[in-house]
Amino acid sequence: MRFISWVIAFISVLLYLSVFVSPEYFKYVGLLPFFIPIIFLLNFLSFAILGLALRKQAFLHLIILLIGFKFALITYQINQRNENAKGLKVLSYNAHLFDYKSRTEGKFDSNVYTWLQDHPADVKVFQEFYQDYTTASRNSVKLLGKDQDFYTFYQLIEGNPEKRSYGMAIFSRYPIINEGKVFDNNHTNGAIFADILIKEDTIRIYNAHLESMKINSDGLEDIEGVKENYRQTLGKLHRGSLVRSKQLKLLVEHYSNSPHPVILMGDLNEIPYSYTYFKLSEKLQNAFEKAGRGFGFTYNRVLLFLRIDHIFSSPEIIPIQFKTHREVDYSDHFPVSATFTWEGLEL
Repeated sequence: MRFISWVIAFISVLLYLSVFVSPEYFKYVGLLPFFIPIIFLLNFLSFAILGLALRKQAFLHLIILLIGFKFALITYQINQRNENAKGLKVLSYNAHLFDYKSRTEGKFDSNVYTWLQDHPADVKVFQEFYQDYTTASRNSVKLLGKDQDFYTFYQLIEGNPEKRSYGMAIFSRYPIINEGKVFDNNHTNGAIFADILIKEDTIRIYNAHLESMKINSDGLEDIEGVKENYRQTLGKLHRGSLVRSKQLKLLVEHYSNSPHPVILMGDLNEIPYSYTYFKLSEKLQNAFEKAGRGFGFTYNRVLLFLRIDHIFSSPEIIPIQFKTHREVDYSDHFPVSATFTWEGLEL
């Protein structure tokens, strides 16, 4: 048993350290963090069993649990509810081109626009944003921006700029005084920013959509599907993590040189136990960790245990409320929202 305990401890340390290693430098390291919850649970069970048996090895697993306690904190939160929080309200949503219901149920559901219009967020950012200037019911810029008296920044990634296209969007109740693109890869992924003026304060908003995991979730719904697709899935996860690490470099360099405090949100396609998440956490704080409750899972498919949509902010911009809107099933992602405050904020 002593040998098994040391093996578990050794593997635990390797997995914990894997979140600090870029996939650019070590092949498949981006896959290792997926096993952190399993090894954490294994250490907990070992500690409980050995502790009840009054074995000294129990202290080894206790130490490993304490070292990895950070992973428990980023997994589950019990912050107090603050539904009536006052401050700057933001919303991030991977809209799935507003056609998720069309693909899954065979019809377009316009209620997605109604919900988004009614949500009280002052800043709304969208990934996989679809724009159709030829159809009034799908003119997303008009429905979510101009009709709501929001300032608009729509970055087209692909399509006809005068007819139908898709890209990324930032809508703000406050004036947008500067805007730009960080990167895009000519598909659905990219990162954009907009500086918004709130009376005397300027905040830089980032909307990021990092490389997709490209997981065929439909093929993982049963054991046979897992057997058939696991090798392909592992390859896609590795390639995706490699691309995201390169995109992350551009994003970190950009916000590190921002002249204003930042709020960074979007579909990062990364779980909390990842190099990307820990790299962002070096200079930014995560709103879920500070103000969220529960697990906060954001993926609306068979792999429903994933939290891959995130909201980060500079240390001086304090999150006081965070929510995953699991009641909103118009996409394969659930929207996430947060409320922020800072010294001197007056709205």
